[in-house]
Amino acid sequence: MKKNIVLIGMPGVGKSTIGVVLAKNLGYHFLDSDLLIQEETEKLLQQLIDDYGIDRFLAIEDDINASICVEKTVIATGGSAIFGQEAMKHFQKTGIIIYLQLSYESINERLGDLKKRGVTLRENQTLLDLYYERKPYYEKYANILIDCEKKSIREIVCEIATEVMKITEKSVNDETD
Repeated sequence: MKKNIVLIGMPGVGKSTIGVVLAKNLGYHFLDSDLLIQEETEKLLQQLIDDYGIDRFLAIEDDINASICVEKTVIATGGSAIFGQEAMKHFQKTGIIIYLQLSYESINERLGDLKKRGVTLRENQTLLDLYYERKPYYEKYANILIDCEKKSIREIVCEIATEVMKITEKSVNDETD
């Protein structure tokens, strides 16, 4: 049975905020993979991108995410985690992956200076380009898609908890059959 809940989605969608509340409500631990990367490398995300470039940053992110070994934990990933094949295979084995979805317009409104957030924007790439590049990956990996548009944190957390219970009950029933 999968023991973790893994939140994926664009920067600014609320993965960390929702993750903390969800963990508290479920009695789970909470882990922010961006903070783990910063802790392990002793550098801010934007420093890693500036010092090593996007491709090396993504490799570092993939390695660290693939090595996360926890149970009963809500994991809020960085928006680019979906580009890490090893990490995503690991998350698929160890967790229920939930895509927190918001429209481009809402994300654009929420985000401030992208240069300070550690967002992996390539030369001449816009936030809109990034949104459309990532969306198919989020959809590919998600076990559950949660539309977060115009919903409170409480509503989103309740919806996630309900969907996770359905999957958990189904896997328990499958194991006893």
